[in-house]
Formats: sequence, C-alpha cells, structure tokens
Amino acid sequence: MPLIEHLMELRQRLLWSVGAFFIAFALCYYFSTNIYGFLAQPLANVLYEQGGGDRRMIFTALYEAFFTYLKVAFFGAIFFSFPIWATQLWLFIAPGLYRSEKRTIMPFLIASPILFLLGAALAYYFIFPLAWHFFISFETPAGAGTVPIQLEAKVSEYLSLVMHMILAFGLAFQMPVGLVLLCKVGILNVQSLRKGRRYAIVGMFVVAAIITPPDVISQVGLAVPLILLYEISILFAAWTTPKPPKEETA
Repeated sequence: MPLIEHLMELRQRLLWSVGAFFIAFALCYYFSTNIYGFLAQPLANVLYEQGGGDRRMIFTALYEAFFTYLKVAFFGAIFFSFPIWATQLWLFIAPGLYRSEKRTIMPFLIASPILFLLGAALAYYFIFPLAWHFFISFETPAGAGTVPIQLEAKVSEYLSLVMHMILAFGLAFQMPVGLVLLCKVGILNVQSLRKGRRYAIVGMFVVAAIITPPDVISQVGLAVPLILLYEISILFAAWTTPKPPKEETA
C-alpha cells in the first residue's frame, strides 16, 4: 500500500477512535451520577456499618461537582472506548505482521485488559473496604471536653484517590505481560528472573509503597498479588520461551 493510502487509513482509524470516545463520553456524562455512586459505594457501605446513615460527601467550590462529573465521564469514556480504539490500532498494524508474529502478539493483547480488570476489581472489592475502614477508624466521637473529629469527604478528592488506586492496581497487574514479553524477545530469561526473585520482592514492596496511599493495607494488598504474579510470570516464561539447544545448555 502506498504511503498516502497508509495515512488515509490511519486518519480513518483515528476518526473512528475519536468518535467512539466522544460517544462514550456523552453517555458517561449522562450517567455520571450513577458511575460516581458506584465508585463511592465502598465508602457508603463502610459509613453505614459505622452507624452513619446520615453521612454525606461535600464540595467546597461552586464548580467542583461539575468538574468532578466531567472527570468521571472522561475516565469512563477511556475505559468503555478502549476496545474500539484498541481494535482500530490492531486493524491498522496487523496487515504488516507475519502470521507467526500475529500468533505471538495475540495472547498478550488478550491478557493485558483481563489483567487490568483483575487489578481494578481487587482494588474495588477488597482493598477499598479495608482501607476505608482503616482511615475512618481515626474518627473521634464527641465527649466531655473533646472536639469530635468526623469525616466529610470531598467529592473531587475521593474521585482522585479512587481513580489513582484503580489505575495503580490495573497497571501494576500488567507486570506478567511485560516480563513474559521481555523473555520472549530475549532481553530477559527464566534464569535471570529466578535469580532476581529476592530483589524483585523488595522492589515490589517499594513500588507498592510509592503508588498506594500511606497505609499498610493498600501496600501489602498490592505487593502480595504482585509477588504471586511474578511467580506466574516465571512459569509462563518457562513455558512460552524456546528451549536452548543441548549444546548451549552444556
């Protein structure tokens, strides 16, 4: 295909991707209240368990709630339009690949979104309830001679924290894809992964401490699954990478 036709096809793929994003953005903004309610549900459940049926979330600037719903719609549009523009990108690249290359890349393309969803689900259904319980435990009830300390979360700050943790867990769960791919192309090997296991474990705890809130629950909740994924990466790398000849092994 000539260069001009390649550029025209790229333009068409980009238009499809941008159109899918704006359609998803419009739909997500229409349902932004419901989406935000879904994201706030773990906090609502914890507050209800603490006997706070009348608890609330606040915003302190006139435009804060509006921009918060715009952010909700933006993140939702990226999430829901991802299959469309990922498919368009694959349709643009695939004709230039050999059949063997397509068979090699396809498992990684399938595993990547699945692992991202697993990481996001772990954060939402397991880490959020534990972390919110931990943070709310620092509330102080009213008493004689004391000033009560009570949580009144801001909508924008809560959304930023939730999206930060979801993205952190989702991206961290891409580690097996990266490690197996590096072993597949020969940059790493199974022996180096096994020898570097101790350093990798320390590095995972450091990464978890950096990208999660400053509480032990979130850090351990991310580091332990990463260690398990590292071991799974070693197994998959040993299974998928070609074995060296016997002469080289000797």
